[in-house]
Amino acid sequence: MQPGTPLVLCVLLSQVLLLTSAEDLDCAPGFQQKLFHINQPIEFIKDQSVLNLTFSDCKGNEKLRYEVSSPYFKVNSDGGLVALRNITAVGRTLFVHARTPHAEDMAELVIVGGKDIQGSLQVVDSDRPEGSKFRLTGKGVDQEPKGIFRINENTGSVSVTRTLDREAIATYQLFVETTDANGRTLEGPVPLEVIVIDQNDNRPIFREGPYVGHVMEGSPTGTTVMRMTAFDADDPATDNALLRYHIRQQTPDKPSPNMFYIDPEKGDIVTVVSPALLDRETLENPKYELIIEAQDMAGLDVGLTGTATATIVIDDKNDHSPKFTKKEFQATVEEGAVGVIVNLTVEDKDDPATGAWRAAYTIINGNPGQSFEIHTNPQTNEGMLSVVKLLTVNATDPDSLQHQTIRYSVYKDPAGWLNINPINGTVDTTAVLDRESPFVHNSVYTALFLAVDSGNPPATGTGTLLVTLEDVNDNAPVIHPTVAEVCDDAKNLSVVILGASDKDLHPNTDPFKFEIHKQTVPDKVWKISKINNTHALVSLLQNLNKANYNLPVMVTDSGKPPMTSVTDLRVQVCSCKNSKVDCNAAGHLRASLAAALLTTLFTLACL
Repeated sequence: MQPGTPLVLCVLLSQVLLLTSAEDLDCAPGFQQKLFHINQPIEFIKDQSVLNLTFSDCKGNEKLRYEVSSPYFKVNSDGGLVALRNITAVGRTLFVHARTPHAEDMAELVIVGGKDIQGSLQVVDSDRPEGSKFRLTGKGVDQEPKGIFRINENTGSVSVTRTLDREAIATYQLFVETTDANGRTLEGPVPLEVIVIDQNDNRPIFREGPYVGHVMEGSPTGTTVMRMTAFDADDPATDNALLRYHIRQQTPDKPSPNMFYIDPEKGDIVTVVSPALLDRETLENPKYELIIEAQDMAGLDVGLTGTATATIVIDDKNDHSPKFTKKEFQATVEEGAVGVIVNLTVEDKDDPATGAWRAAYTIINGNPGQSFEIHTNPQTNEGMLSVVKLLTVNATDPDSLQHQTIRYSVYKDPAGWLNINPINGTVDTTAVLDRESPFVHNSVYTALFLAVDSGNPPATGTGTLLVTLEDVNDNAPVIHPTVAEVCDDAKNLSVVILGASDKDLHPNTDPFKFEIHKQTVPDKVWKISKINNTHALVSLLQNLNKANYNLPVMVTDSGKPPMTSVTDLRVQVCSCKNSKVDCNAAGHLRASLAAALLTTLFTLACL
């Protein structure tokens, strides 16, 4: 061996390693070329190569499979696309799908000059008597939709007269028979099933919007917010209807551009940030909008797409206490005056639209004679401190030397609730006063009165009466939402977060008490758990079969005496398989079961 041989060998090995590494770095899984154009030939010849396709998964192409959109072609193991029989027309486009356990891709073959398929097939009967003819019948021939298929009575060639739509009719059941010259049947009829092969010509669509989800602030990472699923009218047994989901855009993008994640197969949207970032009081906007995209062909680039908007609201919980804006408030009251004398202001960082923000005021000392009352202004959250005394209207006339008398009358009484004594000005009520009336603003009802003296000419004065109405517990709380969905195979048995609202004021509203109306519902199926003063979580203790269920939910407010309402929560248990949510047959299934049970009971009664 020459002394320089090891050095040369080393150099060669390093070059081989560098070339190998370069090939690995340059390898991109998929077809080397994804778009082809060929001219429409007079005829595609059986077993004759049309073109060669090159596909690599960069892992050796183990278990490589090809699928062609036309049943008249196949791809050989060497990548050659060949016709399975002599054929003149195959349409304008062919698609070739290649797949291995490591990668998959789609190639498109555009046939220049190609025409829409007017397909045909040959019915062969070698023992057919001489002079006999073929006859074709069935749906699509002599039954509606008529005239789609026809048969050459001499050769048995069955052809299509117009374009087929698989989404309208997926299969046709035809019948072929042979007849003599007089039309009498000689053989048959023999069934001929025509299966329409699916083309990816339908985009995924989101049909159940608007999509709004709620998640409580401070929820742990991985909390499920909502599920979004799209529908694709293509063949569910093919990749044409196999959907994948992803989030295209999040608005706003603070404090993180990736606040949420969507399961690409199921469409479940979950939180992916720490509970500290889900702090409603520090967020720029407690409402997020996500652009969700669904793509068929299992998410490949050639797949068709559809989008929808998901709105996610970060719900408030009572994690902030109210604080007075100053330590001391001052007010002066004239003798005999009534009504609000001062408004006490507080700050609370919780959501003004929830009970967590609404303050409840109490006088704890300094009111031994019960001369004062305090109520919450529902719009401003201020404490309205009022003097409580009887509502008398007095008028004086400066013309004291004329010894005139004054008479009183109602000038403006929008709701018709008041009456005034014309002699002494005492005001009393003529109807029940309702704080929730549209004529009452901020719990205050305003009326105007006239005082007219007996002079000549008479002089008139106007007085304003402000009536501050106390709240009584005369409104029962209501729950929302009243409809929910859950999958029959769900691992997370949480069904829905219920909220309650009440037209009354504190203390006649929250905290609310949520219960299942147990007189009509089994105890071991449903569970309701308190989240805060205004919300509760409804969950299942076990999976249920696909159906519609009415769960009576009873909610009670904190008034004395309390008010209660019972509302049916309609829960749809849906089938969730292969990225599809099916709730359509739930009600029908439930009704069918009920009808079957009723029939059984009736039969037993007859026996």
